[in-house]
Amino acid sequence: MRQVNAFLDSRSIQIREDILRMMARGGRGHLASALSLVEILRVLYDDILNFRPEEPRWSDRDRLILSKGHGCMALYALLADKGFFDQAEFQKFCQADGILGGHPEANKVPGVEASTGALGHGLSIGVGMAVHAKLEGRRHHVLVILGDGECNEGSVWEAAMSAAKHRLDNLAAIIDCNKMQSYSTTFEVMDLEPLSEKWRSFGFEVREADGHDVEELRRTFQALPFAHRKPSAIICHTMKGKGIPGVENNLSWHHKSKLSQEEITILFSKLRSQP
Repeated sequence: MRQVNAFLDSRSIQIREDILRMMARGGRGHLASALSLVEILRVLYDDILNFRPEEPRWSDRDRLILSKGHGCMALYALLADKGFFDQAEFQKFCQADGILGGHPEANKVPGVEASTGALGHGLSIGVGMAVHAKLEGRRHHVLVILGDGECNEGSVWEAAMSAAKHRLDNLAAIIDCNKMQSYSTTFEVMDLEPLSEKWRSFGFEVREADGHDVEELRRTFQALPFAHRKPSAIICHTMKGKGIPGVENNLSWHHKSKLSQEEITILFSKLRSQP
């Protein structure tokens, strides 16, 4: 099994602190699932995607769909960081007067391209967007982030076949491969391996990367598309709960809720103690 990078720089820690602020206010959220996404989203929004925060529906923007919608706190942290909405919204996470819910909603949150949370739908939406871009002669790219557990869904592979059929080299599937899902390891629930070969067999050009290594992710994403007239897939090897001891690789944190202020304080302390 590929190892992941242990080092987190100050920016990665800051993004995780923003996620914890949302948890503190909402008292719930899929913390571990969000933490494994941080570096993937950070690199995409810092270095790869074309977007205009002041014009969220700019026609030439790149489209990013977070298909594993339960990891949305990481997406919210990056969207606020880039100016799509004010960070004051963190204080209304999962509150009736806020826009940030436990799953992302496209009609509520600026910068969210698709309402997700019911797993297995994001790649199909992305295929439709990529086909439309081809038909319109547009040059933007469509990127879809899936969880590895989500790849149990048959709809993912139907969408993959369609992407290959239409030769969508403007589409990339990014798999947050943390080896865990809601109640056990992906190996125990439904073994996905050999995951890279599965994507290749469905017509994708595939790369693998350490999903917490910012430089490796940047190099990998900058190489998109990997092949002419073929969709791309990147298997990002990550750690569920990355950055907080006790949350890392701990399945009990998938659905953790009703956190006390003391528990939140401990989480901040553990995060800040990282080397």
